[in-house]
Amino acid sequence: MPKVSKLSAAKVQVFGPVTDRREELDGYTVEFVSFAADADLDGPLQALPGGACQCPHWGYVIAGRVRFTYANREEVYEAGDAFYQPPGHRPYADAGTELLQFSPTEELARTERAIEEWMSRQQGGTP
Repeated sequence: MPKVSKLSAAKVQVFGPVTDRREELDGYTVEFVSFAADADLDGPLQALPGGACQCPHWGYVIAGRVRFTYANREEVYEAGDAFYQPPGHRPYADAGTELLQFSPTEELARTERAIEEWMSRQQGGTP
């Protein structure tokens, strides 16, 4: 049976104050995400339908606090909470937050490509 830990994750990416350690396991991406500063994706998510993330996520808040907003509601999770976020959410994390998150790899990749293209356009590049 495959497994991964924060220390054994093969792919480590640093996006400013956000560190993402991940591994793919049988069609799902397992991420250990740490936030050294408050974070949101409001700008980049504009590249997606409804300006919201279209990938579902299952997760656990290891430390800190994360908030997900929808068109009609807001959900807040703190250390010790497990969560499921269906498509259509916008995430916000407080500084010091650490998450363990599971997402379908193909859907996550589509979301991340759209965000990368948006960021490239903002920097004057072409996707």
